[in-house]
Amino acid sequence: MNALDLLLNRSSQPRLQAPAPEGEVLENIMQSALRAPDHRCLTPWRFVVCTGKGLNRLGDIFQQAAILADADEAVVTRAAQLPLRAPMVVVAIADYKEDEKVPRVEQIASTACAVNAMQMAAVAQGFQGVWRTGSYATDENVKRLLIVNPRTRFWVFYIWALLQLSHCRNPLECHSSFSHFGNNKILTNK
Repeated sequence: MNALDLLLNRSSQPRLQAPAPEGEVLENIMQSALRAPDHRCLTPWRFVVCTGKGLNRLGDIFQQAAILADADEAVVTRAAQLPLRAPMVVVAIADYKEDEKVPRVEQIASTACAVNAMQMAAVAQGFQGVWRTGSYATDENVKRLLIVNPRTRFWVFYIWALLQLSHCRNPLECHSSFSHFGNNKILTNK
């Protein structure tokens, strides 16, 4: 798959199935994150790769957070099962580092770019993934249980194998998202 096809045809795939990436494929996915834009080389991210019993451990953390939030029994029960929807969950953590030239928003954007690079690397190697950011991604109890600095932000990112898609996505209409400056006037696509 060439780079442009990859970018134009990527889409989130909600059907989760094994196997998870491993070995060189997983190493490529992790290495791709390290190529994200990173002003002043702060590496403002951490990733926790959960597989096997690690998925159960993450589910236990979600469940403990639900209990601490006095959630009803159905929510507490469901919380433990959430990570088990995929054979691998990568928890992406935007680990803010105090810096006079690199504001928090830029460090969060850098982390998001790293996650996007991982997803593109997964797709390039025949895997699919999806971002899932539920309430646990910003839950203070989850942060504490994961031993994450309270100033951080994090997201949950699932990766799993899927059969190759047999069709390309239809082109998306981008005109409403872009404006152009040119010839001393603003050009719009309306």
